[in-house]
Amino acid sequence: MKLKTFLRTVGAGCALALAALGAAPSAAGPVLDRVKASGTVRVCIWPDYYGITLRNPRTEQLGGIDIDLSAEFARMLGVKLQYVDSSFAKLVEDLSADRCDISMHAVGVTPQRQQVLKFSQPYLQSDVYGVTTRSNRHVRQWTDIDKPGVKVAVQAGTFMEPVMAAALKQAQMVVIRPPQTREQELEAGRVDVFMTDYPYSRRLLDNADWARLVSPPGNFNPIPYAYAVKPGDDDWLRAVDQFVAQIKRDGRLERAARKYGLGEILVRQ
Repeated sequence: MKLKTFLRTVGAGCALALAALGAAPSAAGPVLDRVKASGTVRVCIWPDYYGITLRNPRTEQLGGIDIDLSAEFARMLGVKLQYVDSSFAKLVEDLSADRCDISMHAVGVTPQRQQVLKFSQPYLQSDVYGVTTRSNRHVRQWTDIDKPGVKVAVQAGTFMEPVMAAALKQAQMVVIRPPQTREQELEAGRVDVFMTDYPYSRRLLDNADWARLVSPPGNFNPIPYAYAVKPGDDDWLRAVDQFVAQIKRDGRLERAARKYGLGEILVRQ
């Protein structure tokens, strides 16, 4: 075997070995260089996302699948973890302004976001669901949603906003922005139903006896969820993708998903 061929073979074998051990890629782009130099990875989260990155209002403790997995990500990189409160409405701004290195809060991969962000391979996938009250007389099933006089709430900045804007032909869409919440508007009777995803719907079903889920009869608009980074640093994106591939292979993703009741929307491949 020629020397160059031998060295290439050895090098490829070492790279595979490092990947199997969970080491960060040897190629370090600007973000990974900065993370290593500072000793901290800054992770944007939405602290109101049930099962994903929720801050308990009583204890101030964070919990959810991406709290567990972001800790694993920091461990893989060998750095400390710093959370940055964000939201879907602020997602692009926070990443573009370098307030965080990565958004890890089940970010829906939409065409609009793909124009300005880069995404890892998906790890969850959710369709759109409706949440109404048990006493609501207008919305009893999915086909009742898009009817004249029905008010349909969506959270500003979520993928439900453009999806429902395109889907609704007769109902009125109401965009909810803080400090208002979809739950408050629904309980007060100012809207008939709000649209959400599977993880957030679990929050209402697990904690509110007045809430009722309205499921689509089939696939309405399933969206893959991934981790988001700012464009322009392929090495950083590869490091994130390597992490997602590892947690899929070694079972950490599945264990975390089942821990938080998200096994039904897990992406295994």
